[in-house]
Amino acid sequence: MLARDRTGREIKQPKRYEYADLIAFALVAASEVLEEDPKTVKAVLVSKEKEKWLSAMNEEIKSLHDNHTWELIKIPPGSRVVSCKWIFKKKEDIQGVEPDRFKARLVARGFTQKEGINFNEVFSLVVKHRSIRILMAMVAEFDLVLEQMDVKTSFLYGKLDEVILMKQTEGLKSKVKRIMFAN
Repeated sequence: MLARDRTGREIKQPKRYEYADLIAFALVAASEVLEEDPKTVKAVLVSKEKEKWLSAMNEEIKSLHDNHTWELIKIPPGSRVVSCKWIFKKKEDIQGVEPDRFKARLVARGFTQKEGINFNEVFSLVVKHRSIRILMAMVAEFDLVLEQMDVKTSFLYGKLDEVILMKQTEGLKSKVKRIMFAN
């Protein structure tokens, strides 16, 4: 019997690609698109999850305050001040493990900064997948224990040579109208 005369094997689609699973995936994807994270503090204040977003903002401010990230000062005349904004992100829950997490980050608006005045260099930490694979291989080879931790404020431990003046953000107002970031 020649190969051309034999019946070919039956190719079956994996169960994860069946019709019901595609519908479930489409519904989840649609809900993610429809439920947008707030873009402004005003949007947070009218959100149905207002309390959770405000709690996330307070946690961010507390973290910055506890790490002595800024000092409130009066703006020196003729100084350049950068603006800032809040970035909001809702991290979806893991069924039965942990609830939704609400993240609020206070960030300086980079486009208002000038090289040589507000900063001299840019650094962005990026991990290579190869590094992670090597680490995982070492853990497996030497029977080590690997733990993951979430470092919320790692950037705070860097030393700045520059003094950065930043306007206070919405949701954090004091009689003094400027914040100085310096280490």
